[in-house]
Amino acid sequence: MSTEKQKKANGMTPKRAKSQRSHRKQPHRMSRSLRTGVKAGMIIGVAVIVLGLIYFLNNVNGSSANSSQTNQYPFQVGSPGPGEQAPAIELQSTNGSTFDLASLRGKTVLLFFQEGLSCQPCWDQIKDMESNMKQFQALGIDRVVSITTDPLDALKQKVADEGISTPILSDESFSVSQAYHANQYGMMDGSRDGHTFIVVGPDGRIRWRADYGGAPNYTMYVPVPSLIADMREGLNGRSS
Repeated sequence: MSTEKQKKANGMTPKRAKSQRSHRKQPHRMSRSLRTGVKAGMIIGVAVIVLGLIYFLNNVNGSSANSSQTNQYPFQVGSPGPGEQAPAIELQSTNGSTFDLASLRGKTVLLFFQEGLSCQPCWDQIKDMESNMKQFQALGIDRVVSITTDPLDALKQKVADEGISTPILSDESFSVSQAYHANQYGMMDGSRDGHTFIVVGPDGRIRWRADYGGAPNYTMYVPVPSLIADMREGLNGRSS
């Protein structure tokens, strides 16, 4: 008896037999689809984890490399900067003498460019630095002077009123401030200096610079612990 006749004898038409074979195959196809979906999901999950790890590591490394720009008192580094020759300075001082930077070769000098008479936080900065001078000396600083563009007589009066002993240099002509571009980092659109610290080494070259007074924060006072920490990091070669 032929196969077709057998199927008919059993009450099964060819169409019905095909349908049953199709139903028997569906669980296998569903199982394969399920396994494929699970594998795809696992691959996507692993990819997400890897990308997340890369993002985390990049952010950690990035924040470490740019810590001077992301802390509470970020600063810029203007020009002339570390490694460059410090421009000449020869200005009248509130102590009655003429300050000549060239005469201090062999010494390490900290220059503090500041806004001047109208900036009380700048004078508070100087007083706090004087109160913690040993910390600056521990970093190798031999001399500290401050530079502003106000007239000498007015500066002498301010120094007397504040009880300040740090020499304040009068740069009315802006010759020194412009040579150091210190007036580019403040809120007065170049008409006054900002809040810039520069360390000049014994060889007359700049060893460290920090311009705190620029946009967007326009910082006019940096707590001594933060200033010391930034200076130590820079002098040790861990920031530019």
